Amino acid sequence: MGEPMMTPLTDPLIGIDGGGSGCRFALVRGGQRVEVSGGPANVSTDFEGAMATLDGGIHALADRAGRSVADLATARIYVALAGVVSADLATEVARRLPFPHIVVADDRIAATTGALGAADGCVIGIGTGSFLARKVAGQTRLIGGWGLNLGDDASGAHLGRGLLQRAVLGVDGLGPTSELTLAVLQELGGPAGVIGFAATATPRDFAKLAPRIVAAATAGDRVARGLLSDGAAYIERGLRRLGWQPGDAICPVGGLAACYGDGLPDEMADALTPPKGSGLDGALALAATIAPGWQQP
Repeated sequence: MGEPMMTPLTDPLIGIDGGGSGCRFALVRGGQRVEVSGGPANVSTDFEGAMATLDGGIHALADRAGRSVADLATARIYVALAGVVSADLATEVARRLPFPHIVVADDRIAATTGALGAADGCVIGIGTGSFLARKVAGQTRLIGGWGLNLGDDASGAHLGRGLLQRAVLGVDGLGPTSELTLAVLQELGGPAGVIGFAATATPRDFAKLAPRIVAAATAGDRVARGLLSDGAAYIERGLRRLGWQPGDAICPVGGLAACYGDGLPDEMADALTPPKGSGLDGALALAATIAPGWQQP
């Protein structure tokens, strides 16, 4: 991260990468880069909360650069956000931000761009939410990113909710119990406590259980192992649907993607390749492609 920039800013680039667990902001000009981070920013699950995160992060970014937000008005800005499921939603986000030259899109393309750069390949994006991507000859196909209510298989939120589902199924004798399910039941106050927690839990709340599930699976917990096995099967099925072929690189991005490596077929596990960059790097690269003067429809 560079030092605060005090020279006049001309045509700076701003990239924003927002997800269910946190949001990152970067400003680049003249080879210098400053970054700040903020809270969650999923515009489908909490629009006003996401906008508050964006507003606070943009002001913090300007402060970090030694500038005011008004000083950054000429910036080309690419905003990659979880939960941008329609053009109308993207337009509303753009309308609320003080930048005329702005693109707002869901976070999958920026993550794919950051991970692969100019190369072809596949991406498995597994954090609070999830998506799969394959880029060939500059064209990107996507699977997932529909949110926890309808999808986000293998994600941290999906794992956490799945653990609680299996805990209550175990109470009914319709599924196996394990040390992990029994511990969670006790901690939350039995089935009633589990139901109460789930009734108000956000994807981020469910996802907080994911590291514990991964650790339990590593220790041999059968329910946790089953959850990760189901997630790996979804990833394999999705990659094959996208047309993955042996020799195609697979870049894991997000806090949980690497946890599924052992559950993938050997040919896929052997193709796992460290990403070239982050979703924030991708957002900055995409900001650089915005034509000066372009505005979100």
